[in-house]
Amino acid sequence: MRPVLQAAHIRPLPVGGEHRIDNGLLLKSDVHLLLDRGCLGVDPKCRLLVSSRLRSEFGNGDQFYAKAGTQIGVPERRGDRPRAEFLEWHLDTVFKAV
Repeated sequence: MRPVLQAAHIRPLPVGGEHRIDNGLLLKSDVHLLLDRGCLGVDPKCRLLVSSRLRSEFGNGDQFYAKAGTQIGVPERRGDRPRAEFLEWHLDTVFKAV
């Protein structure tokens, strides 16, 4: 799926994010949009979170609900993994749990 992969900022530049490996996730373009719109999130243990809005507002998202709670793929090198501080910011500020 290389043609549709994008680097997604966990904390975007306009709100204090930086161009850093630990502030990014490599995602398919559709997943990137869902993360930016708060429909998907990642907790500090790198587990996928899925907003109930996908089902309640849009009537879909089954492929994501099936993977909710599973750990996402992360880089082998610990310093390259998503930083917990950025993931927590995204959950508090962007992710729409309900």
